[in-house]
Amino acid sequence: MNMKLKNFTGLFLALALMILGVGADARAEPASSPGASAWAETEQTAMRLIAATETTGAAKQTTLGLHFKLKPGWKIYWRSPGDAGFPPQPDWSKSENLKSATLQWPAPTRFSILGLETLGYKDEVVLPMTVERLDASKPLSVAGTVRYLTCSDICIPYDAEVALTLAVGGIDAPAKPSRFAHLINRYQVNVPGPGSRHGLTVQGAETWTAGKDTFLRVTLSSTMALKKPDLFPDGSNVLVFSKPTVDIDPDGLKARLTVKAFGASEITGPNQKSLVGQNLTLTVVDGKRSAEKKFTVTAALGGVAPVTEKDAATPIIVILALAVLGGLILNLMPCVLPVLSIKLLSVVGHGGGERRLVRMSFLASAAGIVFAFLVLAGVLIALKSGGMIVGWGIQFQQPWFLIAMTVLVVAFACNLWGLFEVRLPEWVSDLGEHASHVHGLGGHFLQGTFATLLATPCSAPFLGTAVGFALARGGLEISAVFAALGIGLALPYLAVATFPGLATRLPRPGPWMITLKRVLSLALVATGVWLLSVLAATVGIKAATAVGVLAAAGTGLLVLSRLVPKGGGRRVPLGIVLAVVAAFLVPNWLGTAPGDGARANGSNLTPYSGTGELDKLWTPLDEAAIPGLVAGGKTIFVDVTADWCITCLVNKGLVLNTDAMLKVFKADSVVMMQADWTKPDPIISAYLARHQRYGIPFNIVYGPGAPDGIVLAELLSQDEVQGAFRRASKSVKISKN
Repeated sequence: MNMKLKNFTGLFLALALMILGVGADARAEPASSPGASAWAETEQTAMRLIAATETTGAAKQTTLGLHFKLKPGWKIYWRSPGDAGFPPQPDWSKSENLKSATLQWPAPTRFSILGLETLGYKDEVVLPMTVERLDASKPLSVAGTVRYLTCSDICIPYDAEVALTLAVGGIDAPAKPSRFAHLINRYQVNVPGPGSRHGLTVQGAETWTAGKDTFLRVTLSSTMALKKPDLFPDGSNVLVFSKPTVDIDPDGLKARLTVKAFGASEITGPNQKSLVGQNLTLTVVDGKRSAEKKFTVTAALGGVAPVTEKDAATPIIVILALAVLGGLILNLMPCVLPVLSIKLLSVVGHGGGERRLVRMSFLASAAGIVFAFLVLAGVLIALKSGGMIVGWGIQFQQPWFLIAMTVLVVAFACNLWGLFEVRLPEWVSDLGEHASHVHGLGGHFLQGTFATLLATPCSAPFLGTAVGFALARGGLEISAVFAALGIGLALPYLAVATFPGLATRLPRPGPWMITLKRVLSLALVATGVWLLSVLAATVGIKAATAVGVLAAAGTGLLVLSRLVPKGGGRRVPLGIVLAVVAAFLVPNWLGTAPGDGARANGSNLTPYSGTGELDKLWTPLDEAAIPGLVAGGKTIFVDVTADWCITCLVNKGLVLNTDAMLKVFKADSVVMMQADWTKPDPIISAYLARHQRYGIPFNIVYGPGAPDGIVLAELLSQDEVQGAFRRASKSVKISKN
């Protein structure tokens, strides 16, 4: 399995050439200086044996090196060659006074050609070798045959004869360095060492299977930012590994490298594919840095495997169907409460209207929804390409987005109250003959876009699966899934467009509409207050208060413009513009513009210290402590939440903070952990990704009966939470009352 057909053909031709007598040119030419053998030259390569010293002195151990020079385009192989090839194999049976010879391997280079992954060296390399003498009082003679394979478009094996003798030089005299000492040392420092020799540390290796495939994931940490880490596992002649997929944390100091393993069934049997228990040597390379460590591979915890591999067999059509369903259900989630007024006006404003205009306006709103989802997809693709961990609803972690949405919400509320009318360009508002008496098609399009941005801070059933699938893949999958999500959210609009009678049969707009608009504007004002509360948790109460004051000032200027005589309020629009601009500059003025990391009042992993009974039970999320707590018989309930997640608040108010659940949570055997994702946090993002989730709310229950955790639905119920506790631990008593 570790030889491709093309390489078999090359080796066959090479062996045929050897049989015909076309082989290595092992002309013995005199060594150019002490400490080196003669070159064994071929048309593609030259190889010799060199020593770091001209004499051995009294030391039993001496450092030698196999020195290869290769013509452009040719290579030799590392100790584990990859999909094809074999490494240099010396036979020192002709040596004298040689007890042992240990070959060392500098970090290799990866060669990826037509789907083949091979590891080796080009141009020039020295393979350091530590030799030990049987008798320290006698000279050392190292002689034998080095069999190696060199490849370009074809592969040619060679057998090179080399011999080198080092005199003692006096029992008490120190060994005399040769002119090759620096050359050997230059490659010796590139031999991967154990531990964190170059600031790299291999922390662990775990394996899992998915369908017919076997995977290995290695965790790597670094003392400096990782650039382009690579992984070379070896330990069995029948195992071959793919090029790794690399997931680097935003700070660049930790990475997870995942490879597909071929040939596992040849080790564990035809019906077994797991690498659990296998002893592997793991070599990691990042630029000129390298490290190496031997590990016994362990089984990956359930739900930890990357979505890209675990769900590899899931057809994209199934994911798209789940995305449409998740988008449709999102209409019923608490997150849509802020846009309820906009949706209601979209329907009631068409009472008694023409069917064609109703159809066109609702299609425009649906198009705005899909467009907004595609914009979100584009932003996420750009962030992911930049190495950031992305997720659903992360726009609510950014203060400038919150400020922009606050300004827009206040503007919509003022518009519904009748303080101003938005006069869009004719091509936007009218689109020719398709103008309606309510809004132009451009206005409906913008309404759909605005509604989408406000309705996406929380997750919904099926939505998490689709988003997790997309964000673990490339730009094409992200765009397709987010377009399907938009179609799902737009289905109610499309339904009205298909059956316009649902809107035209309503009463015609009249004076009652003015009252309705003013009532619904209060819902938007409440949304603005909520956005300011989220902003306060992100950049602090002072900045949020300043933005609120400026928004109120802008509203006051609009009221003033309605009161002053015509022409007397010419400077009012300029004042409104200045108030809006000032609102966006508030975080910078107050020095509270956020970056990644802790929230305004502490670590993101640390929950708020509230006054309610439930608030007093939370402890910071400590993922590393969970296995030990489970082993000690504890049941752990984890809650990942955020101030901008309305569904999270609903879960706490209606399910978690009830008498029945508080009795469960207060048990001595229960540990309550919480993480706050209001602000960006790479630790929380990585934790969610390891459980194949990219949005919140996220709740999971660990226990002796479920050490890998039981992931709960986005919208909780008491029966579901209590059922998870019963499965996770038999020591927790659940009251059904």
